[in-house]
Formats: sequence, C-alpha cells, structure tokens
Amino acid sequence: MPASRSRAERFDDLVEGEVRRLGARFEQELARVEFAVEEVPDVDPGDDAPVPLVLTEPGEQGRPVRIVVYRRPVQVRASGDPETARLVRELLTEEIADLLGLSPESVDPGYDGPED
Repeated sequence: MPASRSRAERFDDLVEGEVRRLGARFEQELARVEFAVEEVPDVDPGDDAPVPLVLTEPGEQGRPVRIVVYRRPVQVRASGDPETARLVRELLTEEIADLLGLSPESVDPGYDGPED
C-alpha cells in the first residue's frame, strides 16, 4: 500500500470533502444530486470556447442532476494545492447556488467570489 496518495486521489478527496461540507447544510436539497470528478471535459478541439472547469448536467428521465468537476483543467488553472482547494470550493459553491437558486454567499458564508 503506498504511503502517499497520488495527485488525482488528493483531488478526489478535496472534492469529496467540499461536497460533504457544503452538502451538510443542504442535505435534503442535494439528496438527488450526484457529484463526480472526471479528468477532462469532452470538448470539440476546434472550439474556441474556454475549457469548462465544472459542468452541471440536468437530471433527465429519472436520472439525478450531476455536477462534474474536471480535474486537469482545474489543476492547470490553479497555482498549487492551496489555489486548487480555493478553486474547487468556489466552483462547487457557485454550481450548488445556481442549482438551488440561491446566492453563493447563502450556500457558503465564507464565499469571497472569484479572484481573477
């Protein structure tokens, strides 16, 4: 058994921790929401649009709403582990807020908004 976790495993842990933290306040509202981590989004190489960092897929035909965080684009955008943690927190807060029709500050009182 390896002594340390891989970068991908640490990222998964980070997302899971944020989902647990944010979900504790909205357990009932998020009961039918699935959270996932994928390596990269499926984008058209010829598309000039920015690569998404996160995507909310609507729940259709009995499937739950699915919020997907894309690991590699997030890690490329961030400049180290603390920045990755901040970005994941921000992205999930914004997606949950949008899904629930709330302000990001209502979802996470510590939300400071994007730092561009």
